[in-house]
This record gives sequence, structure tokens and C-alpha cells, in this order.
Amino acid sequence: MTALEDTRLTLGLDHKSVQEDGSFSGYGSIFAETDLGRDQVQAGAFRKSLMLRPAQKVRMLREHNPREPIGVWTEIVEDAKGLRVSGRLVLDTVAGRETHALLKAGAMDTLSIGYRTKSARFDKSTGVRLLDEIDLHEISIVTFGMLPSATITSVKSTQFAELVAAINAARSSL
Repeated sequence: MTALEDTRLTLGLDHKSVQEDGSFSGYGSIFAETDLGRDQVQAGAFRKSLMLRPAQKVRMLREHNPREPIGVWTEIVEDAKGLRVSGRLVLDTVAGRETHALLKAGAMDTLSIGYRTKSARFDKSTGVRLLDEIDLHEISIVTFGMLPSATITSVKSTQFAELVAAINAARSSL
């Protein structure tokens, strides 16, 4: 692999965290965990990329298909655990609605990052490539992922909020 190779890293999502309005959050990457391709993202690897490319400029795709944008990222930050993301599926599109339904059903549950490696080292003792700097281009919702621990952790529901509002309105009219 070359130092500038385009690569993808995947993490799982919790389908219970997908909200009715398409909002969700989770982790696109977990630091210091080795993926199935023997790559390991190091803390700070996204720092420069996130300074140059805000969340709204990182594409949300399905299965890394550039012809199928499915939503927008509203927040992407590095924290102590990894690359924490929040986004919203665009439910006005067929792909957004289908992805939402698949996430809610648990048929899809993984995030995968598309990036270009800017700086990496190889640990000969473990056979793991340590990714020190990554240029993040996109984060996809995928069926199968390279890093099973990258998951969606929270989703908001507008239908639930509407139901609660309707119940509260009915209660107040009694």
C-alpha cells in the first residue's frame, strides 16, 4: 500500500439509535482498534483534515457510492474514543428513506470511512499499519464493515415527538 492510497475503514451502528427524522450519531472510527484489514487509526489522525473540511463537506454515502448521497453530516469531531459523528438522512430521497428503513430494521448497521492516507507507519511486531494522518473524504453507511465497533449510538424520532405532543394535547383538553 502506498502512503497516499484511498482506503475505507468501517464501524458498526446500533439500529435502535436511528430516529424517525433520520438523525443519528455514532462513531466512524475508534482509535487504537485494529480493523479486519490490519489498519489502526491513531488519535489525532483526523485533526488536520477536519480543520480543512468541515462536517458539511464530508459526504454521507451509502456503500461508498458517490452517485448515492443519502444525507448530511452535522458534526464530526475527534474525542478520546475516536471519530464521533452526527448526521441526518435526507428522507425526501428514495435512497435516504430506504437507508432509514434498513437501519431501523437492523439490516444495515455499520459506518465506513473513505479517506486518503497521508502518514502511516508499519508495526512489524504486530503486522498492523498505524494511520497517523488521514484526509477524510466521506463516511458511508454500509452493510459489512472492516471495524465492527464503529456504530450508530443515538437516533432522534420526530414521529415519537409528534405522538407525545398529540397525547399531551389530548390530555390537556380533558
